[in-house]
Amino acid sequence: MLGKQKTTLLGKNALLGLLLSSLTFLVHAQDNVMKTLRWSSAGDFLTFDVHAQNESLNSAANAAVYETLVRYNQKMQIEPCLATQYERVKDGFLFTIRQGVKFHEGQTLSTEDVAYSINRALMPESQFKAAASGILGAQAINDREVLIKTSSGSPVFLNQLTALRIFNKDWLTKHNALRPQNYVGGEESYLARHANGTGPFKLESREVDVKTVFVANHQWWDEPNRKGNLERVEYLPIASPATRTAALLSGQVDFVLDPAPQDLSRLSRSGTLKVVSSAEDRVMMIALDQHRDQSPYIKDKKGDPLKVNPFKDERVRQALSLAVNRDALVKSVMRGKAVATQSLVSNSVLGYSAEVAKPYDYDPVKAKALLKEAGYENGFSFILDTPNNRWVNDENLCKALASMWAKIGIDVNVRSMPRAQYFPKVLSFDSSAGLVGWGSTTLDAYQPLQSLVATFDNQSGAGISNIGRISNEKAEEIIKTLAIAEDPQKRILLAREVLKIDKEEALHIVLLQPMFSWAMKQNVDVITRPDNRLTLEWINLH
Repeated sequence: MLGKQKTTLLGKNALLGLLLSSLTFLVHAQDNVMKTLRWSSAGDFLTFDVHAQNESLNSAANAAVYETLVRYNQKMQIEPCLATQYERVKDGFLFTIRQGVKFHEGQTLSTEDVAYSINRALMPESQFKAAASGILGAQAINDREVLIKTSSGSPVFLNQLTALRIFNKDWLTKHNALRPQNYVGGEESYLARHANGTGPFKLESREVDVKTVFVANHQWWDEPNRKGNLERVEYLPIASPATRTAALLSGQVDFVLDPAPQDLSRLSRSGTLKVVSSAEDRVMMIALDQHRDQSPYIKDKKGDPLKVNPFKDERVRQALSLAVNRDALVKSVMRGKAVATQSLVSNSVLGYSAEVAKPYDYDPVKAKALLKEAGYENGFSFILDTPNNRWVNDENLCKALASMWAKIGIDVNVRSMPRAQYFPKVLSFDSSAGLVGWGSTTLDAYQPLQSLVATFDNQSGAGISNIGRISNEKAEEIIKTLAIAEDPQKRILLAREVLKIDKEEALHIVLLQPMFSWAMKQNVDVITRPDNRLTLEWINLH
């Protein structure tokens, strides 16, 4: 009897323990659900090779996993990250590397990792050579210090470093990835779908165009200062704006990075959602092929290839610009969530000029006169390339432009495609005209000018996003001077000279500076940044 009673008591205790464990599990499971953010935008991330594609949504994903020597805080001020301090020395900058930092797979951060990562950003396949402009190379001095050699003491050098993320060299070696993935060339890479950083989140799983999952890294070196409380993040790309809105309203997702402007009022009135809007450090523009004597996608009205490239004629470019009703684009396409501009940089960037930003008057009559003067009285046709899942209303923006240009006798066929196809296409110069959206990660005009206006040079990274292959001698010399200028006031004046050239010669058809709006559930608290980047470790769910 005693033995039987003991057995029964043990059974009851075990059952009680099981119930308590189950209750605890349910509580933790509920807590984790509360700390899971499901978010969406139109397109998927492109790659987790941090040097393979310099595009803001992709960089936001990489920033959750990989870190830099210095970073922006919530006030967009530079603060230490993987480096604890730096000093200006004769050849460049000497950085002291934080000790004891671990990569997600257990390796310890070394000065060799840092030096190799900086040098990797300079390799020909890298799309971050522009961000590394002025860097001559990096060298591990000892087990605590790294020397980054620079061509000058430019004040934007530290800002540039916020874009240069650090790999573990042994891990790169193991996965045959010592060189960056040639994304533009269509190369596949282990790093495209796998990651091993030091950052606040680990990449748990990756299903391209379906779902990407991040989980909190509680072994993060800066865990005591983590600003947010997310345990799990699920990213779900949804191409259709209407479907993204429906997913948010139904609770399928908690946050949408790029709600359609026409849906914002409806979302704000829902009672369960909120919308946050802010000016974006981005400018939308059209880049035109100004390099080839005969451009592949430009034809006469009969459909025969034009033997000359009209975009090389300043008068034609000016005509296209004058035929753009920017105020109408802001009102009808962007639903008021943008500002008309002709400045290549936004108003948050050092070097911005309000005078340059003020658009010329919409004047289709003068545009027609310029076309006649240039010998194109009967017009011509061309293909305008655009992504359909990268920027808010990107395809609709181009369709509106096509309608405006038709009024001056130019027929435009809008060719839209997913961003994963668009960027390799235009970055390999397989385009006569393409939509470009550009912001400055350094909040200084040099980076966009060096990327968009400087003559293309794959070795140095100059003109890396100059898809029209502009080559303007006067602008080129000013940009070279700007690269090494250390006085902030001089930098402003130099930048404004190039911006004025870009406007007057219509090197780009600059359209507008968008505002960005984020839509989310009421229990999601976020911190906005001018670069429209969602910083996962700053998000709180309550």
